Amino acid sequence: MTLAPRTERHTLRDVHLHDGTLLPTLALACTTLGAPDGEPVLLLHGSQGSAASWLTPAWAGRMFGPGQPLDAARHHLILPDALGSGRSAKPSDGLGPAFPAYTYGDMVAVLHRLLTEALGIHHLRAVIGYSMGGMHTWLLAGQHPDWMDIAVPMAASPVPMGGRNWLLRRMLCESIRRDPAWQGGRYTTQPPALAWASTFFALASNGGEQALRTQAPDVAAADALLDRRLAAPFTGDANDHLWQWEAARDYDPTPGLDRIRARVLAITSADDERNPPALDLMAPAIARIPHARHLVVPPSAGTSGHGSLMDARFCAEALAALLREAPRLA
Repeated sequence: MTLAPRTERHTLRDVHLHDGTLLPTLALACTTLGAPDGEPVLLLHGSQGSAASWLTPAWAGRMFGPGQPLDAARHHLILPDALGSGRSAKPSDGLGPAFPAYTYGDMVAVLHRLLTEALGIHHLRAVIGYSMGGMHTWLLAGQHPDWMDIAVPMAASPVPMGGRNWLLRRMLCESIRRDPAWQGGRYTTQPPALAWASTFFALASNGGEQALRTQAPDVAAADALLDRRLAAPFTGDANDHLWQWEAARDYDPTPGLDRIRARVLAITSADDERNPPALDLMAPAIARIPHARHLVVPPSAGTSGHGSLMDARFCAEALAALLREAPRLA
């Protein structure tokens, strides 16, 4: 038995999207690792990420090893590339601006088909998602209440998309579209606004107040930090980014909250810029779910705001306890 990651592309047929678009075929990539007969755990990455987002020392190094909470010798770990990301179908594969303008609803629907039809998985021990993946976790838990024992949405609010999160997404997307080099999405070289606006978005909605203050305690240090970020190679594609950021426009898990049967552990960080605790968005949702609790990671020099939870040291202990204690629904 090999525990090494294995990546395959699967083809779904006759895929219906929210707007009536029918795709005869749709390719989705999925990485798996661990024991094929182990307890299946689904991990869902954030916007502009991929399966590789989980295969880092900060996450896999603290979660997938012997004796760790998601020990790959005992679990079947499933890491899909979301629609529009990684090796799954996306605008930059060739269709460019003609690629269907999918939504989170579409992404969750094809993800469920990928697991049930292509992988033959009809029940999961846990679904763990970060940011966009956390929002998908909220949706899946409400739409398919018998499909999982445990749901762990991280850095994701169980309320409709709005506020600063959407406003900054719109600003990011408008910056790209208003760049003359975008050419209606039919560019031959990436529009410069893509890298600039992405850096702006990341600084405005990620990084953590204490961490950024530590990295940039004065003007000279702040200018040097910004210069390094702007000079760093940027390998993204403008249409891929636009489609994925805007896919959140239909996000609203509230209709499904009362149907959730899984044990829910919602994890946020107190310095999350996209989901500020001051809004108190979590408590009303948690109150509607029979077996749910909310864990807030306190801010520190080691946290990084919205990005904190991709470091498993902040959640590994709580996840290990939940995996031990949560009953199996199937």
